[in-house]
Parts: sequence; C-alpha cells; structure tokens
Amino acid sequence: MSLCGIPTPTIPNIFKYKLYRSLPAGLPVPPVVVVTDPSDLNAGHPTSIGGKAVELDIQETSLKETDQDDLARALEALIHATDPSSSTDSAELNSVDLRTAGWLKDLLPELERLAASYHFGNFVVTRGTGEKVFESMPLYARIGMHLLFYGRAQILVLNTETVGGFLKRISEKQGAIYDSAASVTHIPSFIKTYSLSVDELLEPDILKYRCFNDFFARRLKPNARPVRNADDPVGICSAADSRLAVYQTFDIARQVWVKGRNFTVPELLGVDPASDTALRFDGSSLAIFRLAPQDYHRFHCPIDGTIDGPPHLIQGDYYTVNPQAINQPAFDVLTANVRSVLYMTHGPTGKKMAFIPVGALLVGSIVWDFEEKTATGKTYKRGEEMGCFRYGGSTIVCLFEKGMLNFDIDLVNWSHKALETLVQVGESIGTSVKESCRHA
Repeated sequence: MSLCGIPTPTIPNIFKYKLYRSLPAGLPVPPVVVVTDPSDLNAGHPTSIGGKAVELDIQETSLKETDQDDLARALEALIHATDPSSSTDSAELNSVDLRTAGWLKDLLPELERLAASYHFGNFVVTRGTGEKVFESMPLYARIGMHLLFYGRAQILVLNTETVGGFLKRISEKQGAIYDSAASVTHIPSFIKTYSLSVDELLEPDILKYRCFNDFFARRLKPNARPVRNADDPVGICSAADSRLAVYQTFDIARQVWVKGRNFTVPELLGVDPASDTALRFDGSSLAIFRLAPQDYHRFHCPIDGTIDGPPHLIQGDYYTVNPQAINQPAFDVLTANVRSVLYMTHGPTGKKMAFIPVGALLVGSIVWDFEEKTATGKTYKRGEEMGCFRYGGSTIVCLFEKGMLNFDIDLVNWSHKALETLVQVGESIGTSVKESCRHA
C-alpha cells in the first residue's frame, strides 16, 4: 500500500454550526432537492430556491467589514469546534466564548446579512431524470474561499504565515485528529447528518472502525458498484461516486469549467511543455470527478489497462476544489494543489491515461492499493479498486489521450452548461473510439 503525504480532513457538518447559533435560517444544512419542471430540463443553473437567491459569485464586498486576519480566526475556530478530543460540554463552552470574542463583532453581522440574502452551495444534476440537486456549502468552505479569493495569498495572516501556509497547517492538524482513536465519536453523527446507509458496507458494525478515517475510507460489499456493460471491451466507467464534468478537449474545459490562467497539460502533469508526455497529452479529453464528504471515498480504475510506472507526487497548495474556486479566472486550483499522477496504458487502444487524485482544503491523504516499487506492469480491469482518500471532499482528474474515447452525450450536454452530474463507480461515462482499438 502506498500513502501519498497529502494532509487530511475537514469537518463534517455534525456540530450544527453551534458557533453561529445566532445566525438566521439559511446557513448550510443537509442538501435541498430541487426538481426542475420537465420543460426546463435543458436550462442552466437555477438562480434561486424558494425565492431566495443562490450565491453564484463570491464578491469581495460580501464581507467588506471583516479583515483577513479575522476570517482566518473564524475558519480555524470552526475547525477547532469539532475536535473529537473535546467533550460535548467543552465544545458548548467554547462556542459561547467564541461568540463573545472581540474579533467576531464585525464578522457575525456580516454573516447574518449574507445568510439572509443567499443560499451557499452548488447545483448538480441527477443522471437520467435531470433533477437538479442543491448541495449546501459548509460555512467553513464559504469563509475559506473568501479568504483565498480576496486575502492576497502572499500577505501574512495573523502576522505569521501566508494564506497558503495557514491552510496547509490547519489541514495537517485535522489530518492527525481524524486518525486518532478519539475521532470514532464522529461516526454516528456523520452517518445521521448525511443519511448514510450501512447496509452496503463490507463492515456494517460501526464499532469495528478504529478511527473516523477508517470509516471514511470504508469498503463496500462485493458487487455494490457493478460495472455497466462489463463485457463490452470498449467501455469506460466512472472512477468514483462523485459529481462529474467531462470535456472532449482540454480547450473546451478551459472555456467552460476550469478558468485558471495556468490550467495547462504540462502544469497539471508537472512536466516540461516540450516533453514527450506533454506532447502526447496535447488535445486530450478530460474528466473531473469531485467527491463530497458524504460519498464513498475509494476510487476505482475507469479503464482496462496497465500501470506504466509508479505514481509521481507533486507538492502544492491546499485550496478548495469547490466549483466556485475552479471557475475563478484569476485563481489556479487544480494546477496549484498537491496531487499524485499515475500513467496507464489502455488495453484496447494502446493509448495513455493520466489518473490524478488531487488534494484540497482540509482534504485527506491519497492511499494507493499497491506498493510503488512493484506498480509497473500491474494490470487493472474496469471497476477494480485502486486506492482511497482519507477525510474530505476530494477530486480526481483523468486525462485521456486524444482519440481514445468519446464521452456519453448526456454527460457532455450537462458539462457544457457548467453543471456536474452525479455518478457512481462503475457507471458508463464513455466508450473507446473503435477506430483506435487494436482489433477494430
């Protein structure tokens, strides 16, 4: 088993925002389901829920009275409030103390106004029905993004560290917390908050898990995620239970979804622009699997293929991979964050795939199911498990060499409207281009 050194966890929304109990309704709660009218299934993002607007763009003026030091204090306080080593009673006392803290005097009124005006979160599409599901954004993520977008990353926070260094430190701290034995106290409330079913778990007895991260990386029963059209050699399947965006070319992805100025093939792969690898993946197709905390967090191989060599760890930052961050033109996420790059050869076509798990704000470590020293030449079938993430919302980026596949049209259509589609491991996401297959 190979463990990439990418820090862990974030906080499940299990303490019901005790820190900000004075805020009105409208702060993140379990997801709101919005069923669109059948005549409106081809529309883009809804702009409101129940007459209340959805915050589609984070403006600097939304928290204009609060400086970045106070935002940093608020973010760290929210995370500290769910430290499993603290008892419920001490957490309550902490919340009371924090609510009267001097640095909250400007932040609380601003958050009240913001929460009264907007829903925080993103719409995703339910595959097959076209229902649009609104997934609420945790408060820590909303504060974190404001700090990232408008905190000027190279300016010191709290006079000691940059924004990037601050996010890295609190990510590493949470990683250690959720690996501790005390963290098992979070499992029951996590299951309740996200309405998780234990029926499909390989180990349904939650008392058998040694820490929260063990539960987070839980295994499922055999055949819980069957591969669609498993006997069809040209099939390509989903790598994760996730929200998926697909683009037939890298350029289309840049136009519609990933707006960072440095989002290029060489930057993503961490290679020289003139290298054979960069040239091979020029014009490649792109799939982005975004996992939320409630998802099954083991990732699986989307192709029938062979590992070309051990994964390559690229050190980087720990920015959020929320769509509002991905869509920021002046903000690089996928090419700035820590990530691991694994190259594989697709059996039917002989073309290459780059499989790239990406770390994020308060995200977990990446654990491969193989030893790096013996990875070369290892073969995988579609749907076979390759590894897992520890706690947090995580992302996998897959690059498929040009001419290797065509994505399923329903995924393409929603992605072109800048909407992700909910998928599970094993579902079809595309098919190999028959002309490229060795035995076509």
